[in-house]
Amino acid sequence: MPADTNPAGDIFGGWLMAQMDLAAGSAAARRARGRCATIAVEGMAFLRPVAVGDEVSLYAEIVDVGRTSMKIHVAAWRRSRDSEETFKVTEATFTFVAIDASGKSRPVPPRS
Repeated sequence: MPADTNPAGDIFGGWLMAQMDLAAGSAAARRARGRCATIAVEGMAFLRPVAVGDEVSLYAEIVDVGRTSMKIHVAAWRRSRDSEETFKVTEATFTFVAIDASGKSRPVPPRS
């Protein structure tokens, strides 16, 4: 939306990062079967701008699971509304920790 843009009319990087965090958080919560918290983001570089009206697709993949944490790689791609061509705009690895109801870390359950 226009309210999410910088003075040049491109989408703020922070808005895109928030969407990526939501995608990673969804993958983390499913894998951990419960609440998770973001603790780190690694390697984000913005390769191309995203314009108002572009379709943004996010792809999240769990790349590592530790005792209480998970690393999730997220790639963001854009497609102009009048084209079929897609471009990667950024990617990053998000680290999440599984947490209990009191906010303390808890073990990630084994994969079922």
